[in-house]
Amino acid sequence: MAQWVGKMVSIKCTDDLGIYQGEISDATSTKITLQKAFCDGFPCADGPVQIRAVDIVDIKFIEKPAKDEQENSIVTIAKPVPKRAGRSHSTSEASGSKQSQNGVPSRSKPIEIEPNKKSEDSLNFSYNKNTPIRKGVKGGKQWVKGSKDEECFGAPLDHKIKGEFDFEKNLALFDKQAIWEKLNSSRPDAVRNVENRKNYRHDENVLPNHPTSIRQIIVPLAEIQEYVTDDGLIIPCISRNLRRKLFDFAEKAGLTWDKRVELFGTAAAEIAIQLLGGGHRLNPNNKHQIPTVVVLCGPHKQGAAGINAARQLASHGVRTIVFCPFLEAVAIKKELSLYMLTRNRTISSVPELPATTDLIICALSDDSDSPKSNSLLVEWADKNTAPVLVLDPPPSGTPGLSAKISLVPVLPLSYSSDNGKLYLANLGFPVDIFKEAGIKYRSPFGAKNTIPLHPSE
Repeated sequence: MAQWVGKMVSIKCTDDLGIYQGEISDATSTKITLQKAFCDGFPCADGPVQIRAVDIVDIKFIEKPAKDEQENSIVTIAKPVPKRAGRSHSTSEASGSKQSQNGVPSRSKPIEIEPNKKSEDSLNFSYNKNTPIRKGVKGGKQWVKGSKDEECFGAPLDHKIKGEFDFEKNLALFDKQAIWEKLNSSRPDAVRNVENRKNYRHDENVLPNHPTSIRQIIVPLAEIQEYVTDDGLIIPCISRNLRRKLFDFAEKAGLTWDKRVELFGTAAAEIAIQLLGGGHRLNPNNKHQIPTVVVLCGPHKQGAAGINAARQLASHGVRTIVFCPFLEAVAIKKELSLYMLTRNRTISSVPELPATTDLIICALSDDSDSPKSNSLLVEWADKNTAPVLVLDPPPSGTPGLSAKISLVPVLPLSYSSDNGKLYLANLGFPVDIFKEAGIKYRSPFGAKNTIPLHPSE
């Protein structure tokens, strides 16, 4: 195999080793040594490469291009030499050019632009003989192609980046505050005053959004406090006596208490479903995350509304628990008997309450000036992290409980901030009932049964 020494070969090895190309410097029956070797088109910087015979799949000899072919090559590759001081142009150095007797590689001529028949801007580079070549025919003409790195950069990328880039050190050189002050000083005073007024989050409007205030509900002896809807409608507060008078006119007209409780319970169930996660949580295919709601009820009309809401939540697949220590109270007897048909739990003592729940609906306080509280219930609610939805709370709030949302019927009273965010429920009162009570009324609900109320500024 000594006759192979000095020949250019392309050796295909097993899949995990790749394809090697280079000049044979030594060859035996067990191994082949390549110098100036390339592996899969990249130069091997570790010196001569030895390949075992058992790893070789195929060997192909590469013919060295003739001298005339080198001079007439259409595509030529050269290794560029950086421009130095005192030079008016850059030069190119062929990595595989012939070496002089003292071992110093000779340098090729500077890159020259030669005219061509097709284009006067075509470049002619000196060809690197030691680069593995691939010959073919493209467009009816012969072409020679070198490695990918040399095609892109003009030289093999045999160097490696040493060390990591220090981003913090370079960032410290950039004085952001000084540049920002310089930019801000060139802005008009009006722009700077607006920008310094408030720092907005990504989900906030930059421009202030104040809806137009529309007053379409006028009540006699209106309270000082007023609320406003998302659409800018002003909702005045009414006194407790005016609300009782309004409910009496509704009762006489046929809008009985049973009907009002059903509508109020429906509105409470809608808000509770949204607090539980809506359709993402209440899904027939999501049986392992069935929510649990605890309803705290008193022996009065507000308690009956809470039981009604529990029954409607049970019809949506929610697991409900009704806490009511006064099971024989007349005001809740009818609603409680309907709730029993759902086969959900009813308890009457605080120790029976679950340790955790998804939502607490509170209907403990009636329409009175001095609502009472149960210390054991308050302690249980404090330990629980579930949000609290209060139904028709007293104006001063439910003692001991921190409400997230409070649902009020028809028209609001003057509520304190302890009642959380207010929602107004539509009970379907006709206009003439408001007229009999001396209220000029036009519905603010639009397409919804419940609307949020915000304190008017």
